Amino acid sequence: MNFKNKDGLIYCCLRNKVVELDQQQHEQFCQGCKMYGGDADGRGVTCVWEELRNVGNPHIVHDPVQEFNRNQKRTIAIAPDDLISLALIQTGELSEPLY
Repeated sequence: MNFKNKDGLIYCCLRNKVVELDQQQHEQFCQGCKMYGGDADGRGVTCVWEELRNVGNPHIVHDPVQEFNRNQKRTIAIAPDDLISLALIQTGELSEPLY
């Protein structure tokens, strides 16, 4: 649940930015968004998706800037062979990946 802050801003996952939750945002983006789940009782917007981060359910957002920053971090799985290639490239022993 994305609650508007005192300035009327929310974090929009679709646009990946902090936006003003005004009529234009609601009509142009929220209503057509597959994650749109409602208007959060007029206090913001409810967005629904399979969250990969370790957060509460429901996840309540009061600070859109903090939520934006938290969504910029990604976990990337690296296979062991890729780690070996990366290490060899960094040491100059290899000019390109082994695969």
